[in-house]
Amino acid sequence: MRGVILAAGRGSRLGHLTADRPKCLVSLAGAPLLDWQRRALASAGVDELAVVAGYRSEQLADGPWTTVLAPRWKDTTMVGSLCAASDWIRAAPCIVAYGDIVFNAETVERLISSSGDIAIAYDPDWRDLWELRFEYPLDDAECFRVAGGSVLEIGGRASAIAEIEGQYMGLLRFTPAGWSAVEVRLRSLPDRRRRQLDMTGLLQLLIDTEQPVMAVPAAPGWCEIDSDSDLLICESLVEMGEIPHRVRSS
Repeated sequence: MRGVILAAGRGSRLGHLTADRPKCLVSLAGAPLLDWQRRALASAGVDELAVVAGYRSEQLADGPWTTVLAPRWKDTTMVGSLCAASDWIRAAPCIVAYGDIVFNAETVERLISSSGDIAIAYDPDWRDLWELRFEYPLDDAECFRVAGGSVLEIGGRASAIAEIEGQYMGLLRFTPAGWSAVEVRLRSLPDRRRRQLDMTGLLQLLIDTEQPVMAVPAAPGWCEIDSDSDLLICESLVEMGEIPHRVRSS
């Protein structure tokens, strides 16, 4: 199984923590985020890994992975980083992970075994984490609705908790056929629209054109690190054992 970690962005909301390194190399409990991701992926059977690099790309050039450069990382979204790895994803089924999340092998295993050509992991118990991260969870949480194991709606602004049946994590799986459907949809868009499109917007476009996107409930134990306060929260979750503690890098 192949994997891709999208690690091109700086993560400016982490301030000084990313002044001299990519966001994926920020340390959590003694190890870079990238090591946490690599361990989870490898434990689930991902044995070929690519890392999409942009900001401070030289620091990601010599690891035990294939480095893919995202030349326009400054003016594109996560979708642009994903497209930089098109050749890698096109060749075989592939797990895709954002470079600023920590997750466990069980969630990856669930994604690998899921049906469909495109699948995403989501947290059905999202409020526990969002209430730690935000004073008002609705200020950040997005619409997410599921039926019959497929995503119906993702990414819109939520006006009520009832519109949210989970939260997308930044962890996906594509088969070559699924990736081909993505490329066809992207080619149909004007260049400006394509450059501005975020990942949930892309997923909703696929759903709107009747391309199934399967919804896979995540196993407990994950976090997203988008700010220094998120990092402190994630550190505390590790200390409490809610996220498995892996300190030693490899």
